[in-house]
Amino acid sequence: MSLLPYAFARPFLFGMDPEAAHELTLHSIAKLQHSPLTCLYSEPRVEDPVTLAGLRFPNRVGLAAGLDKNARCIDGLAAMGFGFVEVGTVTPKGQPGNPKPRMFRLPKANALINRLGFNNEGLDAFVANVQRARFRAAAPAGKPAMLLGLNIGKNASTPIERATDDYLTCLDGVYPHADYVTVNISSPNTQNLRSLQSDAALDALLGAVAERREQLAQQSGRRIPIFLKIAPDLDDTQIEVIAATLMRYGAASDGTANNAFGVIATNTTLSREAVAGMPHAEEAGGLSGAPVLHASNHVIRRLRACLGKSFPIVGVGGILSGEDAVSKIQSGANVVQIYTGLIYKGPALVWESAQAVKAHCHSA
Repeated sequence: MSLLPYAFARPFLFGMDPEAAHELTLHSIAKLQHSPLTCLYSEPRVEDPVTLAGLRFPNRVGLAAGLDKNARCIDGLAAMGFGFVEVGTVTPKGQPGNPKPRMFRLPKANALINRLGFNNEGLDAFVANVQRARFRAAAPAGKPAMLLGLNIGKNASTPIERATDDYLTCLDGVYPHADYVTVNISSPNTQNLRSLQSDAALDALLGAVAERREQLAQQSGRRIPIFLKIAPDLDDTQIEVIAATLMRYGAASDGTANNAFGVIATNTTLSREAVAGMPHAEEAGGLSGAPVLHASNHVIRRLRACLGKSFPIVGVGGILSGEDAVSKIQSGANVVQIYTGLIYKGPALVWESAQAVKAHCHSA
């Protein structure tokens, strides 16, 4: 267990501006990650290996994209006990994101609102940081290494009709270094991005990504899965359209998953129903944390019903306890991710969630 319980650090961090606290935390992890001082925040990794999308996950709890947008802290995050870590979202060119302030806490709801807008240093800097990570070499003998997901997006300045170009540029850059790649089309903070979830636009995007992935697989000799990250603000008809499109690219002729594609459900929500009247509730941006739990679980259930038993689903949204993590598995997810819960509960949430999910899956 970590030597510095998060309960001591949280009041200091929550006394700061949310984005300043975020940057201070990342800076500290980046500075400490290759030193003995990782013991201040490290947690033991729960060993609960599972195979999904052709990959061997050391356990079923991962970190969602958005925390480490520039891939600066991969090794430090690995020390927290995650089975997989996803970094990004990265865009081809660096961009500052939206004007500040752009991150807000809603402590009464265990929630955050952000409108960061894919702020990142760009593809070249991102890949250089990924290449410096040592987590694979540091994996315990005889045990699977933590997996790394690289999350890609489009620049704000790129017209939506040219979005595919940005995704392909990023795919080319990250492919050699990723265990899987996530195509993020569900952030509410890039104008018109969620329109890519519609039938024709999604089919065109996935078709182009699938074709490029096959070219890269032939060149590299390794074929990695692509995950599509979708929003919680979808009705059942929209979910069914997305599922049907995913099946066209991610299902074998017998209807089982072909390990080509998976889905991450879900991103942040635009709904404010659960936080109405709270300070900052009306700020623009995506709401994450506890209020997203039930909406994301609903999307997971509908996806599972549409996609069948074998299609890979990553469940994310509103996990603040082991019980919440188990609810995602019960809804149909194979593995889960946390982000906002880490901010409110600290690294101990990783161990708690992984233990709870392990106990549930081995008792089922």
